[in-house]
Amino acid sequence: MDLTTILGLVLGLAGLIGGYLWDGGHISSLVIPSAMLIVFGGTFGAVAVSFPGSILAKIPQALRIAFKQEQRDSLATIEELVDMATVARREGVLALEQRAQEHPNPFLKDGLLMVVDGTDPELTRQILELEMDAIEHKFDHMSKIFEAGGGYAPTMGIIGTVMGLIHVLGNLDEPSKLGPAIAVAFTATLYGVMSANLIYLPIASKIKLRGKEMVSEMELMLEGILALQAGENPQLIKKKLTSFLHEKPSKNPIEAGVDDGEEK
Repeated sequence: MDLTTILGLVLGLAGLIGGYLWDGGHISSLVIPSAMLIVFGGTFGAVAVSFPGSILAKIPQALRIAFKQEQRDSLATIEELVDMATVARREGVLALEQRAQEHPNPFLKDGLLMVVDGTDPELTRQILELEMDAIEHKFDHMSKIFEAGGGYAPTMGIIGTVMGLIHVLGNLDEPSKLGPAIAVAFTATLYGVMSANLIYLPIASKIKLRGKEMVSEMELMLEGILALQAGENPQLIKKKLTSFLHEKPSKNPIEAGVDDGEEK
């Protein structure tokens, strides 16, 4: 599980509820089932209208992406590509066939098999870039679901508040009940704004970030595959691929043979 996502939600809710209780509020006054139904039900309905079923079916997968941290080791990937480049220079690319077929990463597996099959380098690049585009669009669609929820939720909150005020104005003959009724009405706005800024929009941002991380790793693999196919020197491939890393690794075996003063 991604602890930052869970911790962020917990801290956000704790801050909002804790601040409310600190000022003398009561937790029971925040739990209004009718407001929840209007805001969350209305938001889900609006999102369902906005997207086809094929995209809505990806919501469980999108939530797994947001709440589950996938382990990626770019340094290990670079080491592996450099090792395969060394084997290819010594024994030829056909020596990588079995290793490619057994590789657990489908993107790297497809690229290596195309190299082993003697596919034209430009065609290899085009095919792998199309696969990268498909992944990018997939993550974009998933994030847009939650962005839409973040856009609709505050509006549904306002609608809930207006509906509550209509009910209040219809019972002006009981002045003693106006204050509590108005407070209940404004709870809907609270639900809408809170869910948008604490749940929907942050989850959309996390999904976008996950997509960028995956595409970045695929770009690294693509350059490594093409360099391997071109028969480039393994040490030059290492230097080229480490430029994809955001931070310069320190005291890591991958840095062997790389000048200390060189930026990554």
